[in-house]
Amino acid sequence: MNLWTVQTLVPLPVLVPLFGAGLALALHRYQRAQRIISVVALSVVAAASAGLVVAAQHGPVPLDLGGWAAPVGVNLVADPLASLMLLVSSIMLLCVLLYSMAQGIADGNDRTAPATTDAEELRTALEAQDPDADEGGQRDALPVAIFHPTFLILAAGVADAFLAGDLFNLFVGFEILLAASYVLLTLGGTSERIRAGSVYVVVALLSSIVFLLAVGLVYAATGTVNMAQLAERLPDVDPGVRLGIQALLLLAFGIKAAIFPLSAWLPDSYPTAPAPVTAVFAGLLTKVGVYAILRTQTLLFPANETLEAVLLVLALATMLVGVLGAVAQDDVKRLLSFTLVSHIGYMVFGVALATQASTAAAIFYVVHHITVQTALFLVVGLVERRSGTTSLDRLGGLATLAPGLAILFFVPAMNLAGIPPLSGFLGKVGLLEAGVLDGSVLAWALVVGSVVTSLLTLYAVVRAWNKAFWQPSPEDVRVPEEPAPLPWGMVGPTAALVAVSVSLTFAAGPLYDYAARAADMAMDGRSYVDAVFPDGAPRGTGTSDEITDDGEEGRS
Repeated sequence: MNLWTVQTLVPLPVLVPLFGAGLALALHRYQRAQRIISVVALSVVAAASAGLVVAAQHGPVPLDLGGWAAPVGVNLVADPLASLMLLVSSIMLLCVLLYSMAQGIADGNDRTAPATTDAEELRTALEAQDPDADEGGQRDALPVAIFHPTFLILAAGVADAFLAGDLFNLFVGFEILLAASYVLLTLGGTSERIRAGSVYVVVALLSSIVFLLAVGLVYAATGTVNMAQLAERLPDVDPGVRLGIQALLLLAFGIKAAIFPLSAWLPDSYPTAPAPVTAVFAGLLTKVGVYAILRTQTLLFPANETLEAVLLVLALATMLVGVLGAVAQDDVKRLLSFTLVSHIGYMVFGVALATQASTAAAIFYVVHHITVQTALFLVVGLVERRSGTTSLDRLGGLATLAPGLAILFFVPAMNLAGIPPLSGFLGKVGLLEAGVLDGSVLAWALVVGSVVTSLLTLYAVVRAWNKAFWQPSPEDVRVPEEPAPLPWGMVGPTAALVAVSVSLTFAAGPLYDYAARAADMAMDGRSYVDAVFPDGAPRGTGTSDEITDDGEEGRS
């Protein structure tokens, strides 16, 4: 595969979903065409991502957009880390899309509407207010019609964030996916979703403002926002200014990744969304924040023991606060939302240790968690559809009524808890080994905290499994004698994602080797800089120095 062929793959994960979104919006009256466009677009993204995973193992693949070379133009860079994140996220997004499509069809409206009881009640109320509304519920046609375009825009934003070669383009990627997530979170327009969406919007805007301030400070201090060039220039910046830049970026990304104490918004926002939307948010959006932390810490700030120590403390707090919140929950969605927070701590643990072993383990754990957390939320969507609730106090007897559903929940739940030999166990062992090798007091505290968090996670998910599937159904809950079967179009993608999560165990050797290679290139930074600037990065600061036409530095 020559360089030109590989470079043609780089923009596809961004451009194809954007083109598909525009086409799907134009064909908003043709739901079947929308579904075909969305599936084809995400399938192309998955294929392109797989090609990039193969090509990037030999080194980063840069692409200058519009013929403008970096640092003047916008550039995308597909290195092993970005390519692996792209592949996993595209597979997850495709499974969730198929699940959502089947849910809409099963609801009898032939639209990809993540409908719930609340949405149905809203539609009934609207039709009662407007007798002229179409028989099929055309009042709900607009939010249904925009689901596919919004979902594809979200996919494009995620891909842009992973491939971004400069901080401002990373900011743009975040804003694209956040704008789409606002729409998806409030789809259906119920009061509960609007309330949760308002909190989400405020928190997201706050993190965006902090991020934009950091980008402005970076440009003022260095004269560039290109990350390869920043890797060369930031070491020459005043240490106090450099520390302030790093702190602002960590604050912005910490909010997006839901690191304690910036995580209180997540358990209140995610459970209110429809099951497919919650699955995407929980499985992917927080990982984009983790990716941004990993990218900037390894490339731009490779050695800062002060903030690395702060990150270790925050990782421990995130683990413990999140898992204690999970133990206290009586709703499966909220329980999983708190476990999501706690397991972000594992990833931050690996990044904060700042060693090759810990970074490789963190990358492996991110891949594992994207698949497992998404699968669990899809299973919970099936539970809610089967029983009409996710409250553990009102669930029971599902092992008899739906034994397959019990298995679909049990396998990723055990994987999340880190039961050997599943991928969750292997990722945690890698992190624990890196902590032991580090040997510092904070590292040992994280090792102990990781074990405690894993045990409490096991307790929380086993308790939920026992209550939902094995305890007798509560007497005040009426169980239908012959319930409608779950749609295979929803069960199939869920089972496929569970299978993907299990396959990570069997492919753990090659996957861990690839994660180690990605960690080597991410921490080295030299290969990234040389790929973007094969003739050497301009080192002018942009403030006191400037680059002359012939490429030599001069004094302004």
